[in-house]
Amino acid sequence: MDIVSLAENTGPLLVSFPHSGTFVPQAIKETLTQAALPLPDTDWHVPRLYGFLADMPVSTITANYSRYVVDVNRFSQGSALYPGQSETEVCPTTTFSEHAIYLQGKSPNKAQIDQRIQAYWQPYHKALADQLERIKAIHGYALLWDAHSIASVVPRFFTGTLPDLNLGTAESLSCRPDLGNDLFKIMQQSQFSAVRDSRFKGGYITRHYGQPQGDIHAVQMEIAQSTYTEEHSDNGYDETKAAKLGEFLQTMILALSRTKI
Repeated sequence: MDIVSLAENTGPLLVSFPHSGTFVPQAIKETLTQAALPLPDTDWHVPRLYGFLADMPVSTITANYSRYVVDVNRFSQGSALYPGQSETEVCPTTTFSEHAIYLQGKSPNKAQIDQRIQAYWQPYHKALADQLERIKAIHGYALLWDAHSIASVVPRFFTGTLPDLNLGTAESLSCRPDLGNDLFKIMQQSQFSAVRDSRFKGGYITRHYGQPQGDIHAVQMEIAQSTYTEEHSDNGYDETKAAKLGEFLQTMILALSRTKI
């Protein structure tokens, strides 16, 4: 199994899918609890939702391994993304529902965590950084859209029901402010509920690579899974809902890709 899947294209935009992978090495799978084996915190079907990208000059990078192996959207050193708020680790030990991921005594130790970072985390970030540099060499700048989804109700992380679309710009630090403003205006004019820099301001990927002063502009899009899946049954892909959401996401991607930097 490849650690990363890449699709290179000629445009200025790279779309990242860090949490859609479902592969777990057998040695790790044998240590997981029954609650963790279905990989409930996966960003289900997100690359499929963005399937329209295949017809656009947009590059993509996808992590093929589950976030339970290693979370490539966390600081490798363990630094908090949201100090004072609940969050999962670079090698998570509890699910979003606060069930144990590992059987008793089987949680990874520091040496095992370091090995996973070296084997899976670092290759993803090297590939991502290389792609941004390649794009920047062509266009003089690069755009990054970090694509995510999450269950619409996760009491551990937020109260009530999550808005449909959650744009993160690290409080306007990860991209030029007018770029974030323009994207949010498009969101506000849609049929979907939308917020900006609320509970999800952008994870490690958005914050680390979004360097407007270095001509790399990054945003994170966190989508409530109720907008495109059969969320309360088996998280199956709802073709009707997904078609509507996909059409709108394509509008946003087009707007971002055409941004003059």
